[in-house]
Amino acid sequence: MKRLATLAAAAGLALPLAGTGVAHAATPPPTGAKAQWIDRTTVAWPKGLGDPAQTHRLLHDRGSFTLTARPGGLTPAQRTAYPHLAGYDAYRVNATPDQERTALQGALTAVAGDVTTGVQTPGVLDDLYAAAAAKATLGPSFRNGRPTLSVWAPTARNVALELDGRTIPMQRDAAGGVWSATGTRDWTGKPYRYAVTVHAPAAGKVVTNLVTDPYSTALTADSARSLVTDLADPALAPPGWRGLRKPKAVPLRDAQIQELHIRDFSSGDGGRGRGGYLAFTDRTSPGMRHLTALAAAGTSYVHLLPAFDFATVPERRADQAVPPCDLAALPADSDRQQECVRGTAARDAYNWGYDPLHYTVPEGSYASDPDGPGRTREFRQMVQGLAGAGLRTVMDVVYNHTAAAGQDDKSVLDRIVPGYYQRLMDDGGVATSTCCAGTAPEHAMMGKLVVDSVVTWAKAYKVDGFRFDLMGHHPKANILAVRKALDALTPAKDGVDGKSVILYGEGWNFGEAANDARFVQATQKNMAGTGIATFSDRARDAVRGGGPFDADPRMQGFASGLLTDPNAAPQGTPAEQRARLLHDQDLLKVGLTGNLAGYRFTDSAGRGVRGADVDYNGQPAGYAAAPGDALAYADAHDNETLYDALAFKLPQATSPADRARMQVLAMATAALSQGPALSQAGTDRLRSKSLDRNSYDSGDWFNAIHWDCADGNGFGRGLPPAHDNEAKWPYARPLLADPALKAGCGPVEAASAAYRDLLRIRTTEKAFGLATTEAVQAALSFPLSGPDETPGVVTMRLGDLVVVFNATPRPQDQRIATLSGTPYALHPVQASGTDPAVKAAAYAPATGTFTVPARTVAVFKAG
Repeated sequence: MKRLATLAAAAGLALPLAGTGVAHAATPPPTGAKAQWIDRTTVAWPKGLGDPAQTHRLLHDRGSFTLTARPGGLTPAQRTAYPHLAGYDAYRVNATPDQERTALQGALTAVAGDVTTGVQTPGVLDDLYAAAAAKATLGPSFRNGRPTLSVWAPTARNVALELDGRTIPMQRDAAGGVWSATGTRDWTGKPYRYAVTVHAPAAGKVVTNLVTDPYSTALTADSARSLVTDLADPALAPPGWRGLRKPKAVPLRDAQIQELHIRDFSSGDGGRGRGGYLAFTDRTSPGMRHLTALAAAGTSYVHLLPAFDFATVPERRADQAVPPCDLAALPADSDRQQECVRGTAARDAYNWGYDPLHYTVPEGSYASDPDGPGRTREFRQMVQGLAGAGLRTVMDVVYNHTAAAGQDDKSVLDRIVPGYYQRLMDDGGVATSTCCAGTAPEHAMMGKLVVDSVVTWAKAYKVDGFRFDLMGHHPKANILAVRKALDALTPAKDGVDGKSVILYGEGWNFGEAANDARFVQATQKNMAGTGIATFSDRARDAVRGGGPFDADPRMQGFASGLLTDPNAAPQGTPAEQRARLLHDQDLLKVGLTGNLAGYRFTDSAGRGVRGADVDYNGQPAGYAAAPGDALAYADAHDNETLYDALAFKLPQATSPADRARMQVLAMATAALSQGPALSQAGTDRLRSKSLDRNSYDSGDWFNAIHWDCADGNGFGRGLPPAHDNEAKWPYARPLLADPALKAGCGPVEAASAAYRDLLRIRTTEKAFGLATTEAVQAALSFPLSGPDETPGVVTMRLGDLVVVFNATPRPQDQRIATLSGTPYALHPVQASGTDPAVKAAAYAPATGTFTVPARTVAVFKAG
């Protein structure tokens, strides 16, 4: 502590804050931070805050700047850059750039008469520093074996490098605000931190923060120190890494994706790499055999839930708690399992990882040794293992928030440049609509961090795709900048073809950024036509039934028995259910086109409509400009698994075999659509999380994938954790107590084999991968759509294929008179496949009638 005080004192003497005007008298403490210094010349001031007739000033540590009212408020360009401030008054800052840079190194208060408020400064920091800082290489860089460490800290009074127990001065670049130090070769491998002396509004004073490097390339265990590490070091490359051959890239519109969590994949098999990266190197394990079989059937990518360094798991296995209960001995409907699991959740080995600490270092808890750069080698071995199984690798990235902000120990960015990297609300508080401390990729250096991090993963780890968590909280421009940076990577120069890297994300529209309030967002409608996909919730909800936040989880939909196989829930009259089911079928039709806004068809009421004309909760169902803009899915890690959703929604007496058939049918609505499709790992094997709707911290007990069907499918492992599920326990308890809902080997293996058959059809029939709206319009139709269509059945014609989705509990005839005389037969893959039921599907050429068994999707091919 004495050493830190000395550092802080020295920094204060070295960088005095020269102000303009006289030193100010004591003022009341500021309320929030409502004034916004948006560029070098302008402070945006909320209307009604203080008396406009009073003198307005910016107070800093050595004086003040006078603010002069600017008639007319913000300029048109400023309103465009800051639409949420369009109604603010504008005041000119009377100061030179050098004076402003100095003032920004201390406390700032805006004053008008007896009103005082703090000041938000990201805009002026960008104006003063970003142009130069954007060109800087941050983090560790190496030249001829000599490392340079660089950190952007423009408001810091001093930054020193703590390296392996020594304190080393760093030099500040005045133009960019970057501090750097160049060392000798023996720095390599040494632990380091930065000692950043900076005014921290959260602390209300100047502090010296000891902080790891936001651009870390390696870490010690539990992220205690950064490590001086060159990712190009041959010692970090497993054998064969340099010449690694990936499976052939497929266009995003053809991608078939398995979403999985690293620990879920391997925690239950007891084999090599249990719970970690090395599990993907054992090609004989049940999980890897299954992924290899999926790849052979057409799966092209594995999407890994967050695998960067996150904040919530002890990384050393000796420090990880285990539930101290005999969980397997407890009743299937007991609340004791969840109580025991929750008791150790904060200290166990499990979390989804949506709480970023360091964006560009592999998570240590998945490594056999988290202390050092070995996790880099093992992550690369995982990528190799997936490639050897025929799969490319996607990373789930979470740049929209951090694990913490302010002076919290888990806050990295905000302790280096306080108030810059986090998105602030109008009162100066950190935005938390993303669940946590939101970031601001609209600020130049946060946007740069996103681009630099993604490029590092692509180049140094050969990651083939990125899924952006809550992408709608990013500016569209930021995601397009990522795309541009990736497109510039070439095999000759960088070892990877950046143009083949796929991008998709959650384009949800909510929170403080909603409706383009702060910038043009990367939302569903805005990303159309960019080649970057967004998840589509339209067909998902229609297929599953209801919505993810229903109080009553029994609300049914197309693939869960609405009208055709009703459960005991109050869902309206038969006429109301029929109307809702037919509308769900229209949503499903739009989904099958790839959610195309401009696709024209006849809806279930007989009207000629476009995809954009079909209503989805007050929004256009169709929003895509081309196949590949929307990503189809029936389930993912969020909300109940598909099996659990159907457990709530199908009548309880539904047999295990019929549950498996409905599961396959629901998955088929995504797999057989235009555009990419995603499925949660294990869903084809009827994976259950014992009805847990939000299992991010529910431990291995609720989350592990059970590759051995003799162990069950995960259903009946107790009531799901109370914190997100207790309101549904009255619905869950009788289901979990019913042994018939715990799927055995017969239904599990049948569902998995049937899904693989559908994948083979999807990936071998070119008609499922059309590139334009025009091509889809010409090739795809719904010939029986209209007021007379069969509730619970959707019939799609696609080139020389006819696909019938029969979600009803009885066989159905679908007569397409215009096809009479045309020879069709069940697709050869299904005709020679493992599902005996679908083999009973038939076609009568004399009448053009397709007969499809109950709860079956059948694909017919002209020949």
